[in-house]
Amino acid sequence: MSGSLYPCIIGGEKIVSADGKVFKDINPADTGDIVAEFPLLSRQDAVRAIDVAREAQAKWAVTPVPERGRILVKAAQILEGEADELARLLTREEGKTLAESRAEVARAVSIFRFYGVMGYRLRGEFTPSAEPNTHIFTLREPLGVVSIITPWNFPIAIPSWKIAPALICGNAVVFKPASYTPLIAYRIVDALQRSGLPPGILNFITGPGSTVGSELISSPKIDAISFTGSLEVGEEIKRAAGARNIRIQLELGGKNPAVVLDDADIDRAVEMVVRGAFGLTGQACTATSRAIVLDSIAGEFEKKLVERVKRIKVGNGLVEGVEMGPVVGEKEMNKILDYIQVGVNEGAKLLLGGKRLTGPEHSKGYFVEPTIFTDVNPDMRIAQEEIFGPVLAIMRAHSFDEAIELANKIEYGLSASIFTRSLPRAFEFINRVQAGVVKINKPTTGLEPHVPFGGYKKSSFGMMREQGETALDFYTKIKTVYLGY
Repeated sequence: MSGSLYPCIIGGEKIVSADGKVFKDINPADTGDIVAEFPLLSRQDAVRAIDVAREAQAKWAVTPVPERGRILVKAAQILEGEADELARLLTREEGKTLAESRAEVARAVSIFRFYGVMGYRLRGEFTPSAEPNTHIFTLREPLGVVSIITPWNFPIAIPSWKIAPALICGNAVVFKPASYTPLIAYRIVDALQRSGLPPGILNFITGPGSTVGSELISSPKIDAISFTGSLEVGEEIKRAAGARNIRIQLELGGKNPAVVLDDADIDRAVEMVVRGAFGLTGQACTATSRAIVLDSIAGEFEKKLVERVKRIKVGNGLVEGVEMGPVVGEKEMNKILDYIQVGVNEGAKLLLGGKRLTGPEHSKGYFVEPTIFTDVNPDMRIAQEEIFGPVLAIMRAHSFDEAIELANKIEYGLSASIFTRSLPRAFEFINRVQAGVVKINKPTTGLEPHVPFGGYKKSSFGMMREQGETALDFYTKIKTVYLGY
């Protein structure tokens, strides 16, 4: 099946590459299904998009904030009205199940609605002065032009939680989505255009990271960069943009633990670990990749976990009853299979899975079995490095203290969960675990849009959180005014 060619959008105009080069947007569950084609733009196109955004931003900055909010709320209404279509598109493009896609589209709708309402709440502060006849207050002002570079694993939610606060704060945006998932990203831009967003405020470009992406990082006309993706690319952005003293926001992954104590409801813990490890095919920065289980219950936990994971139906996410879809691409699939072999070579015990699925239902896609390792020690690569797939490493701890030590013994610190009936232990875990998101008796995955999100250590860089009202701090600068009278 051949997909239609979709354009990029610069200054409200539809743009294709000058040399006619395109790339294919392929369904990872059925590689014969071409979802769409998109232009391979050049560095010169990226330069133009930045120039257009800079010119348009000045007028957007003086647009009343409630009017900016009205446009965002209208976009939320459009996306909500097209939610079923968007969910099916998201499943075809990225591979997740329809239930997962519906949840992600609903989350994008909530994000645009939340920041639209913030149009009436984007305020500074009034502070008493120590001097007589003086008022002190602060104002929030936009940064200017923001580069937004997003990954493929949450291709409508992550762009939404970056674009919406950037726009409500009065910034213009140049937006580059991941090449695996450009069409669902295009639909965000289309919804905002139909909602009345002025031309040039949100520019949508696709193309290689080495050219288009490089310009979005290195251009002296960019005032801030918000990026979600791999640690390696994040480090490159930090080096390239750090010398220019511009604002950078980097969300770079995780190696998230789920700690299961001996007083836990084991059946619930198993279900939540399965959801965190194998939901979304493990392709989430908050996915559970390590289960740290106390020795006394490890045997029972492993037995029930294997029984539950064996029942997971893997297949095309459009098919009813499927619980886990494909990996997004061949490169990612091969990386996951390589890590599984690394785990075997390191001496971990392969408890379940470990292979590519190639039966009649799977032969056209990138399907990997849900995989469980046990006898994993903390120095193994499968215990330290982000695999980004349906692979779970089980580690045993002799005590609660050792479990926390194992949870923290990594470079990342994004999300962590604990399963226990003890309130004191739960609060001790909250206080001691090194993670930006902590869950009690819940999976490591799953975020709400009105609260901050971000990690510790190498999971995040920039110290300004995404989502919630906190996100406004990244996209604005503060001006302090002393008014004498």
